[in-house]
Amino acid sequence: MSGVNDHVGVPITDKRPLVEYMESGCKPPENWRIGTEHEKFAFRRDDLRPLDYEGPRGVRTLLEKMMRFGWQPVMEGDNIIALKGKDGGAISLEPAGQIELSGAPLETIHQTCSEVSGHLQQVKTVANEMEVGFLGLGYRPKWSLGDDMPWMPKGRYKIMREYMPKVGSMGLEMMQNTCTVQVNLDFCSEESMVEMYRVSLALQPIATALWANSPFRNGEPNGYQSYRAHVWSDTDRNRTGTLPFVFEDGFGFERYVDYLLDVPMYFVYRDGKYIDVSGKSFRDFMAGKLEGFEGQYPHMGDFENHMSTAFPEVRLKTFLEMRGTDGGPWDRLCALPAFWVGLLYDTDARAQAYDMIKDWTQEERDTLTYAVPKTGLRTPFRNTTVRDMALDVLSIARSGLNARARTDSCGLDESHFLRPLFRIAESGLSPADELLAQYERMWDSSVDPVFTEYAY
Repeated sequence: MSGVNDHVGVPITDKRPLVEYMESGCKPPENWRIGTEHEKFAFRRDDLRPLDYEGPRGVRTLLEKMMRFGWQPVMEGDNIIALKGKDGGAISLEPAGQIELSGAPLETIHQTCSEVSGHLQQVKTVANEMEVGFLGLGYRPKWSLGDDMPWMPKGRYKIMREYMPKVGSMGLEMMQNTCTVQVNLDFCSEESMVEMYRVSLALQPIATALWANSPFRNGEPNGYQSYRAHVWSDTDRNRTGTLPFVFEDGFGFERYVDYLLDVPMYFVYRDGKYIDVSGKSFRDFMAGKLEGFEGQYPHMGDFENHMSTAFPEVRLKTFLEMRGTDGGPWDRLCALPAFWVGLLYDTDARAQAYDMIKDWTQEERDTLTYAVPKTGLRTPFRNTTVRDMALDVLSIARSGLNARARTDSCGLDESHFLRPLFRIAESGLSPADELLAQYERMWDSSVDPVFTEYAY
């Protein structure tokens, strides 16, 4: 969930408090938690169109109905723009009405998967009453930007909507037509953060290939395995991408703060309103020279808001966010935390993963990042393919989960959540390949059946 923080606390005039804020995320391993977020497309069952905000089958009504399950409204002016739960979870809105669950920080993947299951049961109950459905894909398969797509009434989205076309050709597509699943994980020190960041950023294309699930656009094949991932290649290069400095000597919290300070701003939030400062400098804000805010200085809430407007494949806050996978069905929502927890939360598994990527060049990392959206598991790398690399990475993740030995009531450890990924990698066929085969052989070259056969 992209939260918002108003200006409170001590004015910030240099970067030291920002570095200390990042350092405050360090936790001992026994306190590490798992937070999973996933987005899904909401659509009307009769005409398959996305939901407007208002109306009896609109997003506002959906959120109001969800409140029966104990969710509390989050308001922006007169509009409900999110729901918050008692356990720390939240439900929020993406720009064109995509619905996001931001899960609570939990101890095990068993708990995470139970949380996802409970949430999907709730939204399906409400969806049946409203005659709407939910779809887990990485990119909206049918409607284009020119089809009167809805916009949710959130102030930050209005600013982004006007700014995005100035800095890339596909920013509006990202906002309105994409869905992802991500996992948020902890670290214990700057050293562990650096190692985790490098492993997750280098291996993100492997995850993108395994979850590739967006081969349709405007009702027909788009030529990509993950069109969602391709969209990010020209959204806004000042705030996206592979971050070469992460792999340079001296990388740590301070270097990441320097990166954030060079990311252009979107907004300042004051007294319940978003004020457009798009393209301007947070460094100027700290110097009291931000246009329109001369003589004023940011507070930590301003920095937290600004952090949320950087969109690299892996994002650092006071935890790490792995952000580069397509939305998908229930089993792959549970598989994502299993994949990354297995690789990063066990010391031996993380060391194996680091050994795998430590001699990759920036050119090789970039090649993977920009080739995988199109060719997926078939992408060549050195003398192998992404498919074979995926099998190796999954084996490391499984060993890490075995070592964690967190079992459920049946005695199963968390490694069983990797099974759908092993099936994908062993077959060499991505979820996108499965969708394309059905489009060609069973659906008479129509994407409409995906709204029933792949709905939650």
